[in-house]
Amino acid sequence: MFGLDITIGWASMLHFFSYDTIKITLLLTGIIFVVTVLRSFMSIERTRALLGGKREGVGNVLAASLGVVTPFCSCSAVPAFIGFVASGIPLGVTMSFLIASPLVNEVAIALLLGLFGVGPTVLYVAAGLVIAIVAGMVIGRFRLEGHVEAFVYETRLRGQVIDSTAGLTWGDRLAMGREEVASILRKIWPYLLVGIGLGAVIHGWAPADFFARYAGPDNPFAVLVAVAIGVPLYSNAAGILPLVDALYDKGMPMGTLLAFMMATVALSLPEMILLRRVLKPRLIATFAGVTALGIVAVGYIFNAIL
Repeated sequence: MFGLDITIGWASMLHFFSYDTIKITLLLTGIIFVVTVLRSFMSIERTRALLGGKREGVGNVLAASLGVVTPFCSCSAVPAFIGFVASGIPLGVTMSFLIASPLVNEVAIALLLGLFGVGPTVLYVAAGLVIAIVAGMVIGRFRLEGHVEAFVYETRLRGQVIDSTAGLTWGDRLAMGREEVASILRKIWPYLLVGIGLGAVIHGWAPADFFARYAGPDNPFAVLVAVAIGVPLYSNAAGILPLVDALYDKGMPMGTLLAFMMATVALSLPEMILLRRVLKPRLIATFAGVTALGIVAVGYIFNAIL
């Protein structure tokens, strides 16, 4: 509308911030509303019985598989994560979903297939699922449920905490959805804007040559550098793949590229800022640390294989 050239750094930054603020706000609104209404039909005891205890490993596999078919970016997966935790699904299981949803989805699979062929695509999908399942199981063993903010476990109707399984009308359920949208957006909007703003700054000013220079094939620490660079970038898989393709043409190893892509979509800085509103620092650090270790391991293993 203003005739700006988005190949210029500051214009690209403005475009990224405007587009992603609107997109993520709409996604959050829709997802929070739908998840809250669906949650009103769930029995916490039945959900725990299905996915908890001895079946936790099965739960991790199911949650990671669900993540594959939900094309959320890392930020918009957070409301679904809140709904799962509030419904009594074990924390480690919900973490498997939170990791897999942005990391592996049908958009990423289709684009990877078109750009790199069957082999790298299968490796990426398999590695993403393994990271999501194993990381969720490891986090579940730490028993960090107490490091989730208290409001996540509360379902409210007209300001009162209620038992969401007690005889609710459709009017009640829809009211719960509207109130949950307003409540969560009020709590997280500053974190959301700061996170998207940081991502926009880096997106607008980070040159492609920088990645090739410091994470190239001659650097034994290339995978670590790629993960460190990828975390603050913030993008979904579809958004980061053109950059991955450009870096591949510059000679960056496939394992380093996959680690960079995984870090960007599964461990974005905006996601960490957004998660801080619902998780306490120790749980965020555990989530980021376990996931990052898995991503780094995948990068080095793939470099050795390929």
